Amino acid sequence: MLRCSDGSFYTGATNGLKKRLMGHNRGTASKYTRSRRPVTLLATSVVMSRGEALRLEIKIKKLPKAKKIACLTSSRSGNE
Repeated sequence: MLRCSDGSFYTGATNGLKKRLMGHNRGTASKYTRSRRPVTLLATSVVMSRGEALRLEIKIKKLPKAKKIACLTSSRSGNE
């Protein structure tokens, strides 16, 4: 999950995170993030199959912004 410069979130699936993140910040990876640069990486998920990743992406995209923030906050507090 990325945070865009306008405060919005972007969620996507990739098998090359570093390359994809650089693409987002260059403006070549996504039409949505192209006009919302720079983007910051907020969270990643464990390695999973492509199908699992796409299903998770859809679930995350359906969440309201407040729930996304709550999930990020709870996952960070659990890692400390």
